[in-house]
Amino acid sequence: MTLRTSDSAVPELVLRRIEPEDKDALVAGLGRLSDRSVYQRFLSPKPRLTSSELKYLTEVDFDDHYALVAVLARAPSVIVGVGRWVRDASAPSNAEIAIVIADDLQGLGVGTALGTALTDAATARGIENFTASMLPENLAAHRLFRKISSQMRVTHAHGVDEMVAPLLAA
Repeated sequence: MTLRTSDSAVPELVLRRIEPEDKDALVAGLGRLSDRSVYQRFLSPKPRLTSSELKYLTEVDFDDHYALVAVLARAPSVIVGVGRWVRDASAPSNAEIAIVIADDLQGLGVGTALGTALTDAATARGIENFTASMLPENLAAHRLFRKISSQMRVTHAHGVDEMVAPLLAA
């Protein structure tokens, strides 16, 4: 899927499935994120990804663990966004979702495009609810979650907002 915005200054992007060969590009992408973006995504500092984390994040089955990347159309090895959901083994109709976008492309629709594509893939695989943990001050993530579901529920515990978003069938 190609993503174009009305802003001509925004590069053309392509959304595609993550691949095992994306490990180095994922490491490079993490290195381009600000400390704030990393903290908001992982809820803690994350200076690097371990080899086991890289394997987990890039070698997915696309049934219980589904992940997409946004890459530059002109440089497809440059990852500028990642979105994923992982099915809850104890409640298979639920999946935890996470999305991170490069700082310079935040607020331009990349997260919305990833969220929409992830939602479509999830509903096609029987997922009924997305869950997520996020910081209360991460307003962009809260807005994105509201785009995914108009029936979002939020509880606050231990300094983190726990979100549940019922998905509408595609």
